Amino acid sequence: MSQGNTGVTAQVVNAHACPVREVLDRVSGKWSVQILVAAAQGPIRFTELERSIEGISRRMLTLTLRNLERDGLVTRTVHPTVPPKVEYELTPVAEELHKTLQQLTDWAERNRVYVAEARAAYDERRETD
Repeated sequence: MSQGNTGVTAQVVNAHACPVREVLDRVSGKWSVQILVAAAQGPIRFTELERSIEGISRRMLTLTLRNLERDGLVTRTVHPTVPPKVEYELTPVAEELHKTLQQLTDWAERNRVYVAEARAAYDERRETD
């Protein structure tokens, strides 16, 4: 079917897909997922996040938290103490996302053996080709 027959132009599709892709890129990022999972139990301090996420640098944690805050997925609360106590917490939208991530994790756990076997079978077929 030609574009003229569908009534939908590539420009309209791209205009809609771009923001969706942007959101998916943000929430599916390696560090974003780990931060969302770590913060799911309630307010968490920066240093606790840093300790709980293996391999993340301080700078990457800071940048990712800022982006998640900008996207409305985490809130940042500064308590007026010396030194200042800063806590991060999931917003209701991020709590909904966490439930979805948990379902995905559960699916991966249930199907990890299947995927491993499928990979091995695929690799074996490729070696004989």
